[in-house]
Amino acid sequence: MSTTTAPGSAPAVVRRRSVSTRVVWVAVAIALTVLVALASVAFGTRVVGWHDVVEGVTGGDANVAQAAVNKRVPRTLLALLVGASLGLAGAVMQGVTRNPIADPGILGVSTGASLAVVTGIVFFGLSAPSSYIWVAISGAALSAAFVYTIGSMGRGGATPLKLALSGAATAAALSSLVSALLLPRADVMQTFQFWQIGGVGGASYDRMGQVLPFLVAGAVISLLAARGLNSLALGDDVAAGLGERVVVTRMLAFVGAVVLCGAATAVAGPIGFVGLVVPHVCRLLIGIDHRWLLPMSAIVGAALLTAADVVGRVVARPEEIEVGIVTAFIGAPFFIYIVRRQKVRAL
Repeated sequence: MSTTTAPGSAPAVVRRRSVSTRVVWVAVAIALTVLVALASVAFGTRVVGWHDVVEGVTGGDANVAQAAVNKRVPRTLLALLVGASLGLAGAVMQGVTRNPIADPGILGVSTGASLAVVTGIVFFGLSAPSSYIWVAISGAALSAAFVYTIGSMGRGGATPLKLALSGAATAAALSSLVSALLLPRADVMQTFQFWQIGGVGGASYDRMGQVLPFLVAGAVISLLAARGLNSLALGDDVAAGLGERVVVTRMLAFVGAVVLCGAATAVAGPIGFVGLVVPHVCRLLIGIDHRWLLPMSAIVGAALLTAADVVGRVVARPEEIEVGIVTAFIGAPFFIYIVRRQKVRAL
């Protein structure tokens, strides 16, 4: 899945980062993620003191504050897992397509997973969370393949603009189908109305245990494709000349991203823009080497989604704003900025 650079576009300026600089930024990102995770268990409808946070994390439930921490811990862990998965999937998709605006939400992959899950529930009576994961991954794969096929038609192949337009059109169409399936079925709609928006409020250790093997598998596959993605960044012809098996590398990375996106969507619903914003921020910090970019995107994605969940719980107390809405507020302006940049036509 490659794209061509638009005629007349200026080449991107590649800034090299030293190993020490990259290590520092990774350490900063890890520290920030830890702080955000602590804030996630401390802040919410009820603000909890640090003593109760420590007691609650270690299993204490002597008072209401510690009990609240006990409930926030699985929510925080799920936000970290989903954020890391979406950030990593976004970086892989941008590397595979060489498209600066590739994102599981923008390309319709998340919506495809959502439609597959809703279809399975409505027509086939799916109820086991483990079955949601398999169905979501299948829907994500079909949607990604469809978007790329449509975006590849015509002259110039799969350009970033054509992929974005085909992905947006596909996402809109699939979202409409999801609504059409849910509206006449009040029982199903009531259960999944918040899942449609995207959130981590229903976290549990059981759900995380079911989805964790898929997320780990997707992450390992994606990380194994890092060196190959560096070759693909030079162009298919150059990569093939260097001995890279272009088709195998692209399919390996594609499978990893789809598994991550499908599994994350199955457990938390469609959450957009994390996979768009995070890779661009990470490139500014540590450069374009995917061996560093992919792990960094996972770390920063975890921090971003967890921070967005904290914001959603705090700004509307005692009510909550689902994390999918918060990430949309963050990501939509960023998406417009990327699209309007004249010099960024392809990675």
